[in-house]
Amino acid sequence: MSAPMASTARGVTRVLLLADSPVLRRGLVSMINETAGMQSVGTPGELRRALTLVETARPDAVVVELGAGRAATLNACRDLRSRFPRVTIVALATSEDPAVVNEALAAGIRGYLLLNTSPTLLGWAILAARAGRTVVDPQIRRVEPSAVPAGKPFVPEVPLTRREQDVLDELIQGQSNRQIGRNLFISEDTVKSHVKAILRKLGARDRAHAVSLVLSSRNGGGACTCGAHGLAQSAVPADADA
Repeated sequence: MSAPMASTARGVTRVLLLADSPVLRRGLVSMINETAGMQSVGTPGELRRALTLVETARPDAVVVELGAGRAATLNACRDLRSRFPRVTIVALATSEDPAVVNEALAAGIRGYLLLNTSPTLLGWAILAARAGRTVVDPQIRRVEPSAVPAGKPFVPEVPLTRREQDVLDELIQGQSNRQIGRNLFISEDTVKSHVKAILRKLGARDRAHAVSLVLSSRNGGGACTCGAHGLAQSAVPADADA
């Protein structure tokens, strides 16, 4: 695949979806096509058809289901990476076992998310993986450091309060003010006040800039491990008042 991807000129990320379950495939198609700047270009369903379809559809990324047939899927991922090194692979998996995560990363997978991931996180993971980062689902608390380097902690000049840090963690996950309020059992107005305080303390222009500052510090421009997870600026919800 030496020729430039067709998607580059159009600014659209083309995504091939490889999953055993027809229900999951339909759900993934909807998630991808409803994400700004992304387009589903095929759902082969079978491993043996995947490589052929990659060659004809020329995707930028492949999302694979990593479930019961993990060994065969990882072998296909290794083959895919060998033949099409410019194609990014993101896995949707059932296992939170660090050994399984490490095995997937060693096979060339650059994004490892659990099956219950959100459309926002999936979209960001694809973009981040394409940019060269390694992304591990925030629900997976422990990953061996040999597989994913730990990032430096972000320390603002003016320390955040415990509640502000809670709100910042929610922002990094791409949550809206309303959802943050629900998750933390506080009012939406209180969330807005915390967000404004966070922006002031971080010296950030807006929510997306704040997330970018935190991720840049944690990742050093490299791997994204969770809790050092986050969203690209285009994926961060832009609540009107904060």
